[in-house]
Amino acid sequence: METTMSILEQVEATILTLPLNEFQQLRQWFFDIDYQLWDQQLEQDILEGNLDALGEEAIADFKAGHCREI
Repeated sequence: METTMSILEQVEATILTLPLNEFQQLRQWFFDIDYQLWDQQLEQDILEGNLDALGEEAIADFKAGHCREI
């Protein structure tokens, strides 16, 4: 019986063969993409008002004196 590797398994196997400098470049690229996607999600959440309640809570805490300077 023949077993085929999934695309993810192929990618993982290939990553394990990378020279250190190329692995470091890939890691940085992955972090950059991850941060970009996180920023896009945050912007979407702001536009949709998903963070409004948190903002209002923070403002109320500030006005009530529940905050301190850092």
